[in-house]
Amino acid sequence: MKQLLVFILCMNSFLSLTAQHVHIKYYCTNWGNTDSWDKFCLRVKNAGYDGVEAWLPSNPSERKEMVDALHKYGLGLGLLSGGSGGTFEEYKKSFKHNLDEAIQAKPDYINCHTGKDYYSFDQNKALIELAYATKTQSQIPIYHETHRGRFSFAAHVTKEYLEKIPKLRLALDISHWCNVHESMLSDQTETVTAALSRTEHIHARVGHPEGPQVNDPTAPEWKQIVAQHLAWWDTVVAMHKENGAKLLTITTEFGPAGYLPTLPFTQQPVADQWSINVYMLNLLKDRYKE
Repeated sequence: MKQLLVFILCMNSFLSLTAQHVHIKYYCTNWGNTDSWDKFCLRVKNAGYDGVEAWLPSNPSERKEMVDALHKYGLGLGLLSGGSGGTFEEYKKSFKHNLDEAIQAKPDYINCHTGKDYYSFDQNKALIELAYATKTQSQIPIYHETHRGRFSFAAHVTKEYLEKIPKLRLALDISHWCNVHESMLSDQTETVTAALSRTEHIHARVGHPEGPQVNDPTAPEWKQIVAQHLAWWDTVVAMHKENGAKLLTITTEFGPAGYLPTLPFTQQPVADQWSINVYMLNLLKDRYKE
């Protein structure tokens, strides 16, 4: 891990020599939220976020409630989208329908949970190309999240997609790869660097070799793990500056109890999800302040 960390820090120093300005917008996940949209959006606004990332509600009345609350508090919207179905053709049809529905909401971006880890390369590629065509027509950015269970579930598998599909752009949730590979990826620097160079959106959750989410990133035992994630995110920011990109989006995406470890028998979470995500927001805003 130290070798990879040194490599990334050296890259950051090089890229910073010609760094340009890049604006970063921060989104809050609604994962685990039980409040009304109005109450939730008020909390999000007061915490200092620029927007919310969520799945598009299937219920029209809830969808209107969401849109009204976002407008009321001046918040942006990032949408998650995916597909379902027992066969690939059913999945593809669902994937296209859900993308079209998401486009109608005019979000700032769409973050796709794309394909399956057991689909063939060509099947997953077809979904990526479908999303690209939708992006080209709508002019709304569409990214593909590095996520367990999707085409991008592992670093070495995603590498082939990056090499063969130049237009592929990622929503980086590298915590999944730490878990899948049971490592901090120090033996896959080439692949990690390629993924960082194609990242347009970040899910700022901290994973580790035995899980996709540390129990509390403020705990001292996770210091080196957090530092490694920060180094990866630093590189994405530096690359955006070097490339002259004007915008980068980040979602703080620590999940609720169940994803967040809980105590046995009581199922009480060992930390507070909201507090952790706000901590990550403030950490990153301070680190990348303009």
